[in-house]
Amino acid sequence: MHVLHNKSVTANFHEFILLGFLCSQEIEILLFVFFSIIYILTLLGNSAIICAVWWDQQLHTPMYILLANFSFLEICYINSNVPSMLFNFLSKTKTISYHGCILQFYIFLSLCATELFFLALMAFDRYVAICRPLHYPTIMTRKVCGILVSASWVGGFLWLVTPAALISQVPFCGSNVIDHYLCDLGAMLAISCVPVPKTALTCSMFSAVITFITLFYILVSYTLVLQAVVQVPKGSSRRKAFSTCTSHLIVVFLFYGSVTVMYVSPGVASQPGLQKFLTMLYSIATPLLNPLIYSLRNKEMKVALKKIMCKL
Repeated sequence: MHVLHNKSVTANFHEFILLGFLCSQEIEILLFVFFSIIYILTLLGNSAIICAVWWDQQLHTPMYILLANFSFLEICYINSNVPSMLFNFLSKTKTISYHGCILQFYIFLSLCATELFFLALMAFDRYVAICRPLHYPTIMTRKVCGILVSASWVGGFLWLVTPAALISQVPFCGSNVIDHYLCDLGAMLAISCVPVPKTALTCSMFSAVITFITLFYILVSYTLVLQAVVQVPKGSSRRKAFSTCTSHLIVVFLFYGSVTVMYVSPGVASQPGLQKFLTMLYSIATPLLNPLIYSLRNKEMKVALKKIMCKL
């Protein structure tokens, strides 16, 4: 058994073992191939969006600049957990250092928080574009867009400083086996030496606050957007607005649904299998689906991608 018998404090606890998926070596190889394909497709899809926005002058607008930044975020997001998971499929020890685990926890959840801010920012952009079209060029300038993007990144990483600091103070002295494929909140708290209800409550509060505030803002924004769209005469402009809003809302419900159940629902912590499934849903499936959702439902993006394919 992979157990460290350490009765002292966290500082003497040097490594964890990421249990991953309980399956045979043959199944692990199949999973390695499956997730490798998903990983490559995700990188290619999001990179294609970034390249399309970079090369096509017609896409140098705030909406597409935000989309390119969002795709870059998705690349960072999937790189924060999938490479280590793939490595563990082929590893016999499946170990990660204590500091590496804390760092993965901080980066992974910081990118998750940044994505919440980005989704709210994209909702703001659509609100201004559709509900305040005459003021859009003066409100969403490139400078303002850059400031808002930077604020989303900084805000996401600052938001997780306190939870990461609290997790680093949790005493681990029993089993060092984490029943997950990454260092996530519930799985780490499950192997604490002693109950840490204050830490668990504080981390849940941080997750709940950012989740519900951004979700509330997004829902209000799109409610106003849809009210404005309904008043537009039937035609291409109305269809385009509906298509764009629908694309954004698909991403919002997919991401927020899994995140809310994962970090706000108290019963998930006692179900490792559900934890892994939900984590895969918002950290692997969402980055894979985003390029398809945004590109296939957007005429300008499809034209730009076709131009890139022709150049290649």
